[in-house]
Amino acid sequence: MSLGRSIDHWGTNPGDAIDAALKAIEFALQELLATDPAYWRTEQKKDLLERLEKLQAQQAALKLRVLATAGDIAQETGAKDASGWMRAELLVDKGAARSQIKLAAGVAKYDLVAAGLAEGAVSLGKARVITRALDKIETNPLTSGEDLILAEKLLVDYATQLTANELRIVGKRIPCEVDPVRFEDAEAKALLAEEERAQQKTALRVWDNHDGTVGFDGVLPVSVGMRFKRLVEAWAQPRKQKLVGKGAPLPPWERLMGQGFSRLLETIDPAALPRHGGDATTINVVISLEELRKDLGIATLGYDETNGATISAAEARRMACNATIIPWVLGVGW
Repeated sequence: MSLGRSIDHWGTNPGDAIDAALKAIEFALQELLATDPAYWRTEQKKDLLERLEKLQAQQAALKLRVLATAGDIAQETGAKDASGWMRAELLVDKGAARSQIKLAAGVAKYDLVAAGLAEGAVSLGKARVITRALDKIETNPLTSGEDLILAEKLLVDYATQLTANELRIVGKRIPCEVDPVRFEDAEAKALLAEEERAQQKTALRVWDNHDGTVGFDGVLPVSVGMRFKRLVEAWAQPRKQKLVGKGAPLPPWERLMGQGFSRLLETIDPAALPRHGGDATTINVVISLEELRKDLGIATLGYDETNGATISAAEARRMACNATIIPWVLGVGW
């Protein structure tokens, strides 16, 4: 799509230079896409990936500069901002478009972030992290303009050493680096408040999918959630290593994690479980003697045959090795 051909008051057409630059970029990309990386040397691949990372940041800087001045596009389309035009013409979801416009406005406020993007030293993802952190500092009644300036400098410097996720973690604590004496107490109070909110948000939902599986989802406080993640990973990794040792193809990591979670639950000592009304937590398995003796028998997991899930006799026998079970064996004369 070529740019307009209007002449400015100097008698020149800036659109010609912009159009020529865009065509040169498009041509260079087409040249690269016409080659097969399978035949490239390793150093060439590494060099391209490194330079593309920088180019992507510079491309983002240019796009955000344009979006920050896209008020005329909004006026022309009668929209609140340019997101309506982006949705209609570029097929960008409106939420994503508005997020880009918001980021453009944020980057325009912070000169060092904008310069880092333009130089390719700060990626788009890191720019988003930094502007969010700086916006929080700006609205903090304890901070000053000098704090904001120093925080921006520190975060842009950190962006050259950390990943976006690491930078996000540092961004939460950046006021303490600016002035430890003034902000450490405030950070401690903020953490306590965050932990209290996390406790209020903690939830777990479990449901029967009626296909031999149980579904669940939930929210945990970060301290508990990270411990849970590490414990499950500890049980998933040995299985992964066994499969690698046998030369078997690895299943998806999500499946290994699910299997690891299952094994973690099976290692819980029933004697360590909470007691209800003086009795240890138990599992009721209902099975007939005939079914118990079968290799392919069926048992009911629950309180009775009408209020529980069905499992195989083999699974019931396996569970008996890892849990306190009350067996309801039907058809046995005592």
